[in-house]
Amino acid sequence: MCGIVAYNGGRRAYEVIVNGLKRLEYRGYDSAGVCLVDGDVKVYKQKGKVSDLESFIGSSPTDGSIGIGHTRWATHGEPNNENAHPHTSMNGHFVIIHNGIIENYGHLKTRLERRGYKFNSETDTEILVNLIEYIYLKGNISAEIAVRLALTKVVGAYGIVVICRDEPGTLIAARKGSPLVIGVGDGEYFVASDATPIIEYTNSVIFLNDNDVAIIKKDELSLKTVMNEALEPRIQTLDLDLEEIEKNGFDHFMLKEIYEQPRSITDTFRGRISADHKNIHLGGLYQVLPRLVKAKRIVLIGCGTSWHAALVGEYLLEEFARIPVEVEYASEFRYRNPIINKDDIVIAISQSGETADTLAAIRLAREAGAIVLGICNVVGSSIPRETDAGVYTHAGPEIGVASTKAFTAQVTVLTLMAMLLGRKRDIISQARYEKLISEMMAVPNKIEKILESNEIIREISAIFKDSTNFLYLGRGYFFPVALEGALKLKEISYIHAEGYPAAEMKHGPIALIDEKMPVVVIAPQDSSYEKVVSNVQEVKARKGVVISIVTEGDTIIKSMSDHVIEIPKASEIVESLLAVIPLQLLAYHIALMRGCDVDQPRNLAKSVTVE
Repeated sequence: MCGIVAYNGGRRAYEVIVNGLKRLEYRGYDSAGVCLVDGDVKVYKQKGKVSDLESFIGSSPTDGSIGIGHTRWATHGEPNNENAHPHTSMNGHFVIIHNGIIENYGHLKTRLERRGYKFNSETDTEILVNLIEYIYLKGNISAEIAVRLALTKVVGAYGIVVICRDEPGTLIAARKGSPLVIGVGDGEYFVASDATPIIEYTNSVIFLNDNDVAIIKKDELSLKTVMNEALEPRIQTLDLDLEEIEKNGFDHFMLKEIYEQPRSITDTFRGRISADHKNIHLGGLYQVLPRLVKAKRIVLIGCGTSWHAALVGEYLLEEFARIPVEVEYASEFRYRNPIINKDDIVIAISQSGETADTLAAIRLAREAGAIVLGICNVVGSSIPRETDAGVYTHAGPEIGVASTKAFTAQVTVLTLMAMLLGRKRDIISQARYEKLISEMMAVPNKIEKILESNEIIREISAIFKDSTNFLYLGRGYFFPVALEGALKLKEISYIHAEGYPAAEMKHGPIALIDEKMPVVVIAPQDSSYEKVVSNVQEVKARKGVVISIVTEGDTIIKSMSDHVIEIPKASEIVESLLAVIPLQLLAYHIALMRGCDVDQPRNLAKSVTVE
């Protein structure tokens, strides 16, 4: 979950690395550091954000055209200067940056301590860099061989870049479980956790696979496995625009990404709906579509927001395709010895395509013989490469830690899949199929209309910014939306919030309701509308404060609510895409008014690449 940047070329490395760390800061912002090679090898690191590191270094950093940098999300050891990366080995021969977790660090540390090694930090990374040095000095071998041998003794996940003081013109990068991408320029190379720090310099990249090791010199790159098998680098061209990773006039990335949703949803179904609007084509599923149509069970797996999207997908797939669906937390799926049949379809959902728990669940499902599909946003990430087939969401880069447009893009893909399977299985008629396609294509314009209510939502937010608890209620498709709305508020405003199926309120949560409890009721005019009316009456009878999300023109729930946000009328199949938008804006404005860091909330990182 940390961010890694490295450079070897003709530019001033400090500028490349610091700019890259700022682009990667959404991956971690507890501390930051750089190591620069300019005759000598110098390390600077500081608790806090990249801006704190810049202030610490001052106006005259070491020059040089080789360096590595790191921005940290703490796993082992609290955020402080000692635990910040890069880490240097005891005798000073090696400097390392690391994203991941070394699971057998305790055993390795004990062995190194017996050999006289002392440690200055609480991190597992310092143990790894000292292991490399120990092997290097004991064997009188090259830095590359020492790194490869050390990695054979490591249990866990890593994306690392290493500098050896004795070979200062070379960077050694390796990956297992944690993402690394190499940018290929003209006589220069870039290394990063993802492509965002690279794209302003080159769109030619190499995605490292697990157990790959790259040896990077100024004008030469070689690739091999940990076991020293030579590999042919596969250079790919990125379809990414620098403008997509800038704020473009918005105060925060989160707000920009909320407002991008009409476009990101359009981009997700663009090219997948026929010109006459009569058919859906998901090319990434072409090879597995016959198996998918005949599936007896679908298992959706994800974490966090992706799990909420999967819950919406469960409703969609069961209603329109009539296939039994189970939704699993990826983090629990792999540990409970799940029953996986060879004719099951397992669909993994992840924005980054690098979520560690989801990747582990994928591997478990593949070992059991199931067909595994992926729904993710980042081209070239691990999940598309480890699944049998899948669909990209095309939401574009999502920099804000609290996911917004990724959720609606994932739900869009799941909606298209449900509609396609429903038609292929002859569950829905061609006439209804075409009507549903038209409903989907109308969503972006309807979201544009909801965004016009931003000022109303901001005014409501000002009233509730000092609340300590929120309750979110929804039925059917809107129960997962309630969960997602509560998660957004928790993530960025640090207000305790819970999402519940509205009918479950009477089974416990109703005890919490009083005049100080805001209750957000998601109540468009769907098939469960009358039941939700009853739920609102129950809240009001206990002096709860109701903020309702209702269909335009609603009078019943509107008359009972303290505050109302309207959304356009739409088919039930797409209403979840509309109802979530006001909840995203509500969380954003409340967090902003509370003085919270909206894009980089405490204790969180964007891409959870450790278990």
